[in-house]
Amino acid sequence: MVAPADIVQKSKDYTLLSWSAQGAWNPIPIERGEGVYVYDAHGKRYLDWSSQLVNVNIGHSHPHVVRAIQEQVAKLCYVEPSSTTGPRARLGELMAEITPGSLTKTLFCNGGTDAVENAMKIARLYTGRQKILTRYRSYHGGTFAAASAGGDPRRLANEPGVPWIVRMPDPYAYRTPLYQGRTQEEGDAIIADMVEEIVQMEGPEYCAAILVEGYSGTSGVIQPSGVYYQRLREICDKYGLLLMVDEVMSGFGRTGEWFGIDHYPSAMPDVLATAKGITCGYVPLGATVVSDKIARYFDDHTLWAGLTYSSHTLAMAAGIATIEVYRSENLIERSREMGKVLRQGLMDLAEKHPVIGDIRGAGLHQLIEIVKNRDTREPMSPFNGAPSEAMKKAAAYLKSHGVSTIVRWNMIFNTPPLIITEAQIQEGLHVMDGALSILDEYYEG
Repeated sequence: MVAPADIVQKSKDYTLLSWSAQGAWNPIPIERGEGVYVYDAHGKRYLDWSSQLVNVNIGHSHPHVVRAIQEQVAKLCYVEPSSTTGPRARLGELMAEITPGSLTKTLFCNGGTDAVENAMKIARLYTGRQKILTRYRSYHGGTFAAASAGGDPRRLANEPGVPWIVRMPDPYAYRTPLYQGRTQEEGDAIIADMVEEIVQMEGPEYCAAILVEGYSGTSGVIQPSGVYYQRLREICDKYGLLLMVDEVMSGFGRTGEWFGIDHYPSAMPDVLATAKGITCGYVPLGATVVSDKIARYFDDHTLWAGLTYSSHTLAMAAGIATIEVYRSENLIERSREMGKVLRQGLMDLAEKHPVIGDIRGAGLHQLIEIVKNRDTREPMSPFNGAPSEAMKKAAAYLKSHGVSTIVRWNMIFNTPPLIITEAQIQEGLHVMDGALSILDEYYEG
């Protein structure tokens, strides 16, 4: 048996960590997971308050999915994608059932980045146009074009990136000055008008699509009202653009609906990219789902896209079993109801801790934004800056007290698995209370 210290050292010696300078990496060696908990090699238990990277929606080691994977492994793990399998046919059918609007056909790929890359490729092929409009505060993946599409500062080392990405302003009511003195809906309408003006200035005949997250993720769970999405749909229809929705993080019940865009029925997408919750990380899988109209176009036009592991048989089996779990355990509804419990708990913490400047989200997709002062809204750590001492201390407190979650800039994510119980939510909130007490010491109000 390899000692925990050896696991860490060999990982540092022989593997690379993404998005980080390597010398500072000091990972926790995780040995197993069960339900909403993971356990390290020393036996310490951690409440998975972020569902890892907001993807383990059904929790760890669910027996139904594990059994489906085991049974598929015994029969067939992989066949090249120009052949097909029963699991591929069934998962495609399920995706048509659960995705919104007229989405009917799915290109299966390896993960979220691939799904977004293929969405952009499909939009450019279908429309014959080049430009994709995306938001500054967004994240769409780590490969060259997907990183360019994301506004997240991780794109900066990749720049200039692909030349056909056009930036749009964000409907960020908490920090955007034009919202001051206006309602969310009034501010959103102005932002959407700015988007239309950008389309006009960029030349509609050169614009292929608008790409937005169905419900914003790592950029801060920034979510507008229905006014914004309805206007985006109107702009796309007026100028012949596709509306593409990135549901990599917000899909599969995370927000209390199957997909984040389901909160906005007047803005059904033409293309939907998703991953994460489709298999909850048990086997890597992504999906790009297109409308019936787009699907028919490719009946007579070549789809210039492909991957060795597209429609990977083992991933198909895992995806089917995962969707069966969502349905049999009513996890979409459960996310909605447990989300109310979580939101109330966070609101109660905000009454106690002045460092909580804003709480945003839906379902079990909740975020708290930490500020030095509620009146000025100065962030406890700056956007695209090094984490402050305060935020580092809070993150360390959470981890040392057995709560594993994402702490980014001045934001703390509260995105546990959809199977979480009310008692487990209270367990997490209790530890969060302690971390916020540390942050209160840095409050300047």
